[in-house]
Amino acid sequence: MTDVAKAVEAMKAKFNPAAADGLDLVFGFRIDDTKNFSLVVKDKTCELHEGENPDAQVTLVMDSETLEGIVDGSTDGMQAFMGGKLRTEGDMMLAMKLSELFPS
Repeated sequence: MTDVAKAVEAMKAKFNPAAADGLDLVFGFRIDDTKNFSLVVKDKTCELHEGENPDAQVTLVMDSETLEGIVDGSTDGMQAFMGGKLRTEGDMMLAMKLSELFPS
């Protein structure tokens, strides 16, 4: 398993099912422009899929170092966004929901 896959799995382990009550969302992740993952959050569940998901309402684009930092808590997602290390494609407001769904 790559470091990126491990980081995404670690993020999934932090999932807060209560915050996902009634949700039906797809978050996409493009890491290093070569690796794609999606998190499907639906009614208190979270499934991780490898590959690009055309149904993603928001895709977060970053390098592997930024992803690992956000997941382990050493990098603040908002600071990464403001500093240009993280960008979003799609509904940026949904990206804000990730901190509720995956608290550090």
